[in-house]
Amino acid sequence: MAHSTVGVIFSNVHDENIPELSRHRTMASVPFGGRYRLIDFPLSNMVNSGITTVGIVTKNNYQSLIDHLGSGKDWDLARKDGGIILLPPYSDETDKPYTTRLEALMGITGFLTHRSEEYVVISDCDGIAHLDIADIVRFHAEKNADITMVYHEETVPSESSYFITLQPASDGRIKGLKINPKLKGNEKYHLYVNVMVMSREFLINTIQDAVTRGFSSFGRDILTKNVDTLRIYGYEFKGYYAGVNSIQDYFKHSMELLDRSVRDELFGARDVYTKVRDSAPSKYFDGATVKNSLVSDGCIIEGTVENSILFRGVKVGKGCVVRNSIVMQDTVLGNNVQLDCVITDKNVVVRDNRKLAGCETLPYFIGKGRML
Repeated sequence: MAHSTVGVIFSNVHDENIPELSRHRTMASVPFGGRYRLIDFPLSNMVNSGITTVGIVTKNNYQSLIDHLGSGKDWDLARKDGGIILLPPYSDETDKPYTTRLEALMGITGFLTHRSEEYVVISDCDGIAHLDIADIVRFHAEKNADITMVYHEETVPSESSYFITLQPASDGRIKGLKINPKLKGNEKYHLYVNVMVMSREFLINTIQDAVTRGFSSFGRDILTKNVDTLRIYGYEFKGYYAGVNSIQDYFKHSMELLDRSVRDELFGARDVYTKVRDSAPSKYFDGATVKNSLVSDGCIIEGTVENSILFRGVKVGKGCVVRNSIVMQDTVLGNNVQLDCVITDKNVVVRDNRKLAGCETLPYFIGKGRML
């Protein structure tokens, strides 16, 4: 990377998006795509762009995240200087965890002050995309911007609300910015994808100024109030982007991985790194049928699997039919089980002859470790 850059990833900010899956873990460590966690995508984007120091802002439920990241060696971030640095949920001045993004940034001021990089890229864990961070930083420098916000133009299928929408001018400068606006269905919007770039010095000064003014919201107190005075630019990302804002989104975007063009875009040009496990290959017994599915290592399949994603170590019994479903790690499906539009968390046991079904807009969810 031509410009020296440090990364900051928020691991917990969007936990409320999918409470079903974040009850026992952070948003960052929600499993996705058979062998990945959501943090693997922003972290790999940073590593692929030459960033060698990434601060992970934690809050709660982060044991599974620590287990996943380990020393950082799977991302080539096991380093004496820099690498992956877990940042606590509170600052030196308070023992209360942050409640807003701005409070979290105030809490990591010490980390930012002790770094020497010129720029900071900040990312959340609710977006799945193949972003070229180096190109975004280059854009930021060329525009001499104070803040660069990455956005994706998207047609919203139905009426909904979204955290931030942007109104970019023809030169890319943001002339309008709305927080949690009501969006009309079947219309195009410029949706902020929770990735931004600033100079490290600008960010530190902004945080210190916010402290003296008693600000509490980064979006409302800094972005919307200063959209006319700060040089805020939008960088349009035109590739595949999947925002996980609900369990329905999680199901929909997981199923999109069964489309080869989506897989090629996400995993083709650059690697997505994750924790490596040396599992045995999957075993397919006589009578097993697998169509249009992603099957991870260590699975044992004796039944039928169609249009589904199986994580590591899943067992599918005789006479089972698994369709349009996401079956997470070490789940055991007994004989003659039928699943359709089901999401099972890890270590679930579904006993013989059970029939469970949801639908695309409301998948049936089974919590971690449950037995049905």
